[in-house]
Amino acid sequence: MSLIQHRIGGAEVGGGATAPLHDPATGERTGEVVLGRAADVDAAARAAARAFETWQDVSQARRARIMFAFRDLLERHEDDLARLITAEHGKVLDDARGEIVRGREVVEFACGIPSALKGEYSDQVSSGVDAYSFRQPLGVCAGIVPFNFPVMVPLWMHPIAIACGNTFVLKPSERVPSASALIADLYAEAGLPDGVFNVLNGDRETAGALIRHPDVAAVSFVGSTPAARHVHETATAAGKRVQALGGAKNHAVVLPDADLDHAADQITSAAYGSAGQRCMAISVVVAVGESADPLVARLADRARAVTVGPGTDPGSDMGPLISADALRRVTGHVDAAAAAGAKIVVDGRGRRPGPGHFLGPCLLDDVATDLPAYTEEIFGPVLLVLRAADLDEAIALVNANPYGNGTAIFTSSGEAARRYQRAVHVGMVGVNVPIPVPMAFYSFGGWKASLFGDTHVHGPEGVRFYTRAKAVTTRWPEPRTASGGLAFPTAT
Repeated sequence: MSLIQHRIGGAEVGGGATAPLHDPATGERTGEVVLGRAADVDAAARAAARAFETWQDVSQARRARIMFAFRDLLERHEDDLARLITAEHGKVLDDARGEIVRGREVVEFACGIPSALKGEYSDQVSSGVDAYSFRQPLGVCAGIVPFNFPVMVPLWMHPIAIACGNTFVLKPSERVPSASALIADLYAEAGLPDGVFNVLNGDRETAGALIRHPDVAAVSFVGSTPAARHVHETATAAGKRVQALGGAKNHAVVLPDADLDHAADQITSAAYGSAGQRCMAISVVVAVGESADPLVARLADRARAVTVGPGTDPGSDMGPLISADALRRVTGHVDAAAAAGAKIVVDGRGRRPGPGHFLGPCLLDDVATDLPAYTEEIFGPVLLVLRAADLDEAIALVNANPYGNGTAIFTSSGEAARRYQRAVHVGMVGVNVPIPVPMAFYSFGGWKASLFGDTHVHGPEGVRFYTRAKAVTTRWPEPRTASGGLAFPTAT
């Protein structure tokens, strides 16, 4: 039985209430995690504030070297991190390794932080006057992250924040805390000073205290839309900078001219990978015109072929859901949709390869758009099929949905793809790519109810979020230069 404690100011800190940890594949209790309360939140924020006093003045070159060292340690400990993810989340080991690789790409971007922080300079903007600008860190930044990507999503945040000269307090999900503890160890081994990166474990109460703490200057959040809206409203009311990513209902539009076998392969992977517990999972297929029946047949064949089992089993394609509550909620959506007239093409409710929180792939056709299964984020291995007469109707359907995180179109027509990518009100678009998560040198973020705040995470927008600009105008006059008077300065 493990006990996961906070990492504050370079030291393990425990005490207080705890919450149980479970293996989703067996349901068995595996350990406990300490829950942070007001005193712990204050200690973490103050440790980060003290560290910021010196870290902000550390050279960009040294910060970059620490990121290079951290990146190498992430690669060396990839298997260790993957095992921790699988033990607490349940996803298969290959999927866990994949999220580490995608997170490591952000660290690689942070290794080039001197280039990303380059300012601007204008010579002789007025007679004897030069102007330039540069960016400076904000101070203490907080990250509040969900259970579904214990390594990747935090890595979207803290490497950029720290490389920019900020300090960081991470609150991981209390369901999957172990990977964050190892990340803290790797930062220390890479040479990061104590207090620059802190891990504060806890629940909703902990998160609320963190986003309200006066020492916290910026908050990054990923979670459900109601929670993201609350975090944005609460933190901005306190004068903090906020990027809050919410829920999703990602649609894949399949045109009749698409390679249907390729589309079915890609959509199956995107819908059922990680048991559908991804904010970029495809959860709705919009089958256009005559593609519908042959596409549904292909999707059904592939869903039935998915092997469900423990994430540690090399033969498993898909692991369990995170908890018994999640299993009940997702199954309830399938039950309700079936009762309302949706056709269950593939029913995964009876696929229980073990005592854990397992649910096999579910494929539902003829789903009405007013059903909760469509209007709400299910966050499970459930794929819905809607039908549209043409591309215009498909675009209208996607745009009518309140979420705007990611979408994809499968087609062999460049004209149709270009029209779709320009017309949809969605932040990330894939063309024959089902999960269009941008590389680290771009930025990740959705539209509409999928994002609260002005900036996306990581990449160039991440640098802008974790810094603020300063503009300087200089003149070096001769000693006997007369006063310029009291008039407002203008260019001469």
